Amino acid sequence: PPPRSCQPNGTSEEALRNEIEELKQKDLALDREIAQLLSEGYSLEELEKHIALLHEYNDIKDAGQMLLGKLAVIRGVTTKQLYPEYNLELSD
Repeated sequence: PPPRSCQPNGTSEEALRNEIEELKQKDLALDREIAQLLSEGYSLEELEKHIALLHEYNDIKDAGQMLLGKLAVIRGVTTKQLYPEYNLELSD
């Protein structure tokens, strides 16, 4: 039998095949979505810029969440309790 050490955390070969197949399906779906956007007149440069801006937004949001978390710990409250104080929606 093949050594188990090459399978992380006892992950079965079948589970890995399923995960690979899921990733392939996601890749195809993204390719279709990109093709759709290109057919609607968007350029690759515009899409790449939009993606870069989304990454920047997420990084900034993560930093804000981290700061809110630290402030909540200092005050002994939950992060959720700080949202009204800073006029934030729970969906933010």
